Amino acid sequence: MKKFLTLSTAVVLAVLTSSCNKFLDINVDPNTPAQPVLDLLLPATQVSMGIQIGGSALNRVSTVVMQHATQNLSSRFDFSGTTFQTAWNNLYAEALTDIELVIKQGTERSQWGYVGIAKLEKAYIYSIMVDLWGDVPFTEASGGEGNLNPKFDKGEDIYKAVFALIDEGIADLNKTPYLSPGNSDIIYRGDRTLWIRMGNSLKLKLLNQIRLIPAEKDRVIRDINALIAGNNLISTNTQDFTFRFGSTETPQNRHPIHISDYRATKDFWMDQGFMERLYNTDDPRLRYYVYRQTNNAGVSFTRTSNGYGGRYTGDPTGAPADNAVRATFGIYPYGGLYDNNPITGLPTTNQFLTNVGTNSPAAHRVVGTTDGSGAGIFPMITNTMVNFILAEAALTLGTQGNARTYLQNAITANLNSINSFVQSAGNSGTPLSAAIITAFVNNRLAQFDAADNAGKLNVVMTEKYIAMFGNGIESYNDYRRTGLPTLMAPISPLNPFPLRFTYSLRELTTNSNAPAQNQLTKPVFWDL
Repeated sequence: MKKFLTLSTAVVLAVLTSSCNKFLDINVDPNTPAQPVLDLLLPATQVSMGIQIGGSALNRVSTVVMQHATQNLSSRFDFSGTTFQTAWNNLYAEALTDIELVIKQGTERSQWGYVGIAKLEKAYIYSIMVDLWGDVPFTEASGGEGNLNPKFDKGEDIYKAVFALIDEGIADLNKTPYLSPGNSDIIYRGDRTLWIRMGNSLKLKLLNQIRLIPAEKDRVIRDINALIAGNNLISTNTQDFTFRFGSTETPQNRHPIHISDYRATKDFWMDQGFMERLYNTDDPRLRYYVYRQTNNAGVSFTRTSNGYGGRYTGDPTGAPADNAVRATFGIYPYGGLYDNNPITGLPTTNQFLTNVGTNSPAAHRVVGTTDGSGAGIFPMITNTMVNFILAEAALTLGTQGNARTYLQNAITANLNSINSFVQSAGNSGTPLSAAIITAFVNNRLAQFDAADNAGKLNVVMTEKYIAMFGNGIESYNDYRRTGLPTLMAPISPLNPFPLRFTYSLRELTTNSNAPAQNQLTKPVFWDL
């Protein structure tokens, strides 16, 4: 593995000049020279993690594969050795390299808060890499220039090491005295109780991920029940493990997907099937997820619809001249615009997606770089996710707790997180009323109650899929594990549905221990 600079100049500038509630706010004492190294390294690991997972091709392509949005080539499963190369290279060269430095220097100085946090970050990053690529360099990946040809470890072996890392990280955080990293931790501000909840919730997520492996079933049930009994999971939205982007253009620290689409040229179309799913099921989240630039755009550049103009997945036709017409990303979770304009043709029976209180007259506009704050989020592990995971585990494994209650908590948490987001600094949107939230959740619970066991799991996974808008990686994991929700067949795919991502071409050509390019149709170890 080649050793690169740990963080680009541009990213460092973005970090160091951001406001206190965005990337970084630290006070470094120049009289304690050992400390500032960790104070600068720790936030660098977090910025790199957020950008290289939440803002890179990993999340962008997962979002397209899972039909939250669409692009010509990705929606046809046309990947190459350069598709994910930047994210691969930067995770190793930036995030993981800096994390190893934090662990090494923090251990030497008994700065266990830094060490524990770094180990949990390392566990999260490697779990994502295994989920997306399968076998990756792990045991020899941190040798820098001492080992330019690290071996590729098996995904199942890395998962075992990740579970151990989580336990080590939590143990380090529990050591005394605990010296908090404070504001150099831009995610939890040095609150070790929140990091411990994150670690336990990551463990829950990974246990559920491997639940299909027969030899692991008893252990998975036992350990999930122990986590439930321990009552130390993420359990409120304020405890969410979330990366928050900034709102400035100079230096640029906005959410990369806001940058991609709030300009004259656009990288994405909204997925037509996803928009229709929300529209046809009376889902009020449509107004928060999608912004219509006009009131009558339709699929394929038509102007006879309701403004929800996108493309169906796998559409092979050339890009029409629709940049100023097509629907784009809304306010949540990318920091765009809230769509409070009337929607033509809404069924009169709708309870939740209605025209009550909308703009009169309509105020559609073609979006530009100054529209919205760009202060989006990448939700990594959240209260919403934890409750969906517990619902799935209760239904499929019989673990403790009531799946219906977990489902109720999950949908409620998702709607409340949208409300909090649209009322946060720099954003502007109409929050959902408490009455609407209660009625909508009850509507989905009624669907759950009316379903058989397979149908109940379908309700849970479909609602999770909708709630995970903004984190395509988790939806991609869920779909490979459960086959849910039912997705539209791509119009003209160039390859079968990918069960993993392609390796970095640079890695394959410079690492003598690298295997052949990944076979996209070969499942990762937990996908049975």
